[in-house]
Amino acid sequence: MTKIMPKLSHWLLAGALALGTTLAHAADTIKVGVLHSLSGTMAISETTLKDTVLMLIDQQNKKGGLLGKKLEAVVVDPASNWPLFAEKARELLQKDKVAVVFGCWTSVSRKSVLPVFEELNGILFYPVQYEGEESSRNVFYTGAAPNQQAIPAVDYLMKDLGVERWVLAGTDYVYPRTTNKILEAYLKSKGVKEEDIMINYTPFGHSDWQSI
Repeated sequence: MTKIMPKLSHWLLAGALALGTTLAHAADTIKVGVLHSLSGTMAISETTLKDTVLMLIDQQNKKGGLLGKKLEAVVVDPASNWPLFAEKARELLQKDKVAVVFGCWTSVSRKSVLPVFEELNGILFYPVQYEGEESSRNVFYTGAAPNQQAIPAVDYLMKDLGVERWVLAGTDYVYPRTTNKILEAYLKSKGVKEEDIMINYTPFGHSDWQSI
C-alpha cells in the first residue's frame, strides 16, 4: 500500500492538471469527480478507492492545493448500476464542471462511461487492472493488462509449481471473459490440452460456490 500511495498522489495531480489550468481561472476551487460505487455489489471494493482519493485531496490541500486553488471533491454514487455510471459521469462533467474524474472498477462500468467522456472530452483515471483491447485519449489506464499480470502468474504456476490442469473462473462480464480468452489461448500455446482447461462464470453477487 505504501508503494501505491505515491503513484496515486501523482495521478491525482496529473489529473487535476489535465483540465485544471483553464478551470482554475474561472473558479475558487478545482473540482475533482469521484465516481465509485458506495452501495450495491461493488461498494465493498470501490468505497476504499473513494476514501483514498479523498485522503489524497486532503493531503494536497494541506500543501497549498494546486495552481493556487484548493481541490474540491465531488462524490457521486453510481450504486453498482452500469447505466447509472454513465448518467453520473455526464452529471459530473456537465453539471458539476469537474476538471477530471477518478472512477469505475469493473470494465463494464468503464465501457459504460467511455462514450460520455469521449463526447464531452472529459478525463477519466481508471484505477485497476483491465483486459486490454481498448484505448482512448480520454482515459488513463493505470492498472496492469493481462500480459503484465495474468500471464506472468500463469508462467509462475506452470514453471515453478508444476500446475497442469487449470480452472479459469470469473464473474460473467467483459474483464474475466476477455482475460480468460487470452489465458486459454496462451495455455494452449504452451501445450495444455483443452480437456485440462475448465472455464466457469458466475453472476455478480453469486454466493453458492458449491454449485460450481
